[in-house]
Formats: sequence, structure tokens, C-alpha cells
Amino acid sequence: MRSAQLKFFACIAIASVSVQVSAQNVAPFKQGDRVVFAGNSITEAGYYESYIWLYYMTHFPERRFEIFNAGIGGNRAIDIYNRLDADVLNNKPTVIALDFGMNDSGFFEWNQPDKAAQATKNIARSLKEYQAIEKRFLALPDVKKIILTPSLYDETVKNPKNYWPGKAAAIDSISKFQLASAKNNNWGAVDFFHEMTDITLREQKKNPEFTITGPDRVHPGPQGHFVMAYIFLKAQGLAGKPVADVAIDAKTKKVIKSVNATISKVTATLNSLSFDYLANSLPYPIDTVPRIWENPYKQSDVLPFIPWTKEFNTEQLTIKNLQGKNYRLKIDGNIIGTWTAQQFAQGINLGQLQNTPQYMQAEDVRRLNQQRIEVEGRLREYYWIQFNYLQKHNMLFDDSEAVRDSVEAQAKKDWGVAAKKDSYMKARVKETRDAWVKEMNGYVNKIYTINKPVKHKIEVLLIP
Repeated sequence: MRSAQLKFFACIAIASVSVQVSAQNVAPFKQGDRVVFAGNSITEAGYYESYIWLYYMTHFPERRFEIFNAGIGGNRAIDIYNRLDADVLNNKPTVIALDFGMNDSGFFEWNQPDKAAQATKNIARSLKEYQAIEKRFLALPDVKKIILTPSLYDETVKNPKNYWPGKAAAIDSISKFQLASAKNNNWGAVDFFHEMTDITLREQKKNPEFTITGPDRVHPGPQGHFVMAYIFLKAQGLAGKPVADVAIDAKTKKVIKSVNATISKVTATLNSLSFDYLANSLPYPIDTVPRIWENPYKQSDVLPFIPWTKEFNTEQLTIKNLQGKNYRLKIDGNIIGTWTAQQFAQGINLGQLQNTPQYMQAEDVRRLNQQRIEVEGRLREYYWIQFNYLQKHNMLFDDSEAVRDSVEAQAKKDWGVAAKKDSYMKARVKETRDAWVKEMNGYVNKIYTINKPVKHKIEVLLIP
């Protein structure tokens, strides 16, 4: 018994080391990268990938690369393996991020008397299926690999729905062999499962109904996807890189500090200070609308419980030695707000202010990215039908009328096919698919045209 316990704790220690080592191996994306996220329904939803890309679009506006969604709802590792050539490698990736485990760990069997045996079976099956993917990956030495542990199954939230006791432990076991594989192969890894679990347990001490998934305990809404993006970007070592951090001495008119920005034409009078400001990045715009079906949460809901603003969205403006009491801040002639001299001396985070011209510019980028993901969603519904139904019946990419009739018939008895059918019926016409891809590319082209920061005139004016 003691030997088994020692082995168990040794595995935990190894997994912990794996997280630390792997996180260091997740290199930031670079110019020209083609990044494919392959996974299940959470990846198919597209939001965590979209939020990651939006960070790069705004923080590194000159660093253009592509992200491809290769998520299919309901997939286990074997399903991803079966579509590697047709849905992942066909995108000619330079980076592949692989997510599986939520479906592999099972669902309804967790309420059966033999759930322990089922758990052992599911974990062993998942490992075997993953090893087939691992073998394919090892034959791709020029492609960087990132292993993503599953997102959270929220077993602890106060919620009567979809309670499958033991599922989280099975996901934990899957995540351990995922992290071990990443370490052994010197691949990157991002540990969604343990990071999301830690956040959830911390917040549920304050509110037992808190969750970063949704009503079904499985599928995160925009707030959960944003947590995933936060964890991913931290693993890439990008936390702590400010949008800008500038400080000026109003008395001497000297620039004390200028990080990721250029300050010029500093002028000052007894009652005012003005200067030109050009940041190298835009602030990160936050969505305030629920986006995922039957999930009430918004991206903005995440801000109270992760330090996103501090770590990823600091656009700090500090003015020292203002002699008056209260001052008005203007950017390009527009009033942004009023602060005391003491507040200016401590620093104001412009990144949180949605009325600055740079934030509004970033918001235009976010809206275009949202339009892109909506088109992408329709295209992924088409591929859901292809890989979850047609591939299994040897009809993959057969756009004949007979196959159309088969999909129509299946939709009458399969809610999944029924939910995706409308998009499939449109996209089975190649010209429609091509038009959707062209539309998405158009949004990306526009984004990389409008995302370049511009010079602004900043004025700090004494309020009489």
C-alpha cells in the first residue's frame, strides 16, 4: 500500500515539473506562423483561439500570422487522429495545438455502478488513441507541437445538472499523460485543467454557484474561453508586457520613462502639459455581450477574478509634479476624464478607459474579429457533418444529391446533425465555402490594415 502511495505522489511531482518545464517551451507565435488548434467542441466554438489572436492583433500589430480552427464537437483523440490529414495538416501548419480529454473521459457512465472500471477503461483507451497521434506528430519535426490539457469539468459548482462524480479525476489522469508526453518529446504544453480548477475552487469559496464553464458544467462561455486565452498567453511568457508605460515630469518637461511608446513635443505651462504619444500597441478590447448558446456569461465577467488588466492590458500614463489639484485629460481634443494631481502622479491606466481613441480603434479590430469567427462557425458546422457523420459512412466530401438526402434523413433522428444541417446545406456547394473563406480572409486583411497605432496629442489641463 505504501509503495502504491509513493508512486502516486511521485506521479504528481513529475506532473508538476512537467507543467513548469512545458510552459517555458511554448514560444510566442511569430510572423508568418500557421497555427492550427485541433480539438473538440470547446475548440470548435472558437473563442479562446480568437481571444489569443486578438491579443496578438492589438499588442503586436506588425506580427501577422494565421490561426485555423480545427475543432469538432464530440471528438475524442481517435476522431482527431482520423481527420489529421483532411482537417489539420491540410492547413500546412507551422504550429499545432492539440486539445482532447473532455469526451475521452466519458459522461453518463459516471452515474453507473461500475464507474471505476469504466474510468480505468476510458483513460487507457484515451492514452492508446493519443499515442497514435503522438506517432504522427513525431514524424513532423518541422512543426511545433503544443499539448493542451482539457478545460475544466466543473464537478464542484452548486448546480443539479450534469453531475458526474469522478469525471474530473479522470480528466486529471488524462492531463498527466498529456503533460508527460509533452515533456518527453520536448513539446510545449498549456495546462488548462489545473489552472482553471485552481481559479474555480478559489472563487467557489466565496460563491458556491461560481463557474467558468456554463450551466452544463462542461462548455465554457466567453468568460471561460477568456480564462483559457489568459492561461495560454501566460504560458507563452507574454504577461507583464505593457501596452505602454510612460512617465513625464511636468516641472522639468522631461520624459522619465517611455516603454513601448515614443513621446515627443513635450510642452508645459503653469496650468497645462501637452505632448505627442505614439504607442507600439493598442489596448485589448473586452466584449460585453454573451456569445455562446444557452450560456449567459460574457468575456467581461472574467475581469474581477483574473489579473488580466494588470498583466496584459496596462497602458500606464504617469505625470509627476503637477502643481494644482484637479486636472482634465484630453486626447486629440476629446475629454477623457478628470483626475487629481496625486492620481496622475501614481499613474492612470488608459487601457481600462473605453473612450480613448486608441481603445476605440482596438474595438474596431475586435468587431472585425468577431465577424470573422461568426463566419468560421458556419464553416466548422459544415465540417462537423463531414467528420462526425459522413466520414463514418464513407461519404467524406461527397457533395452529391444522394449524400444530401442522407443528411436530411439523419437530421430527423440526430439532434447534432439537425443543429448543423443548415450550414452544411449551404456549404456543400464549393463556391459557398470558397466565398466564406474569402470573407474571413477579408476581415483578417482589414484587421491588419487598421490595427496600427497612430500618434495622439495628449493634454493635461488644470481645472480652475
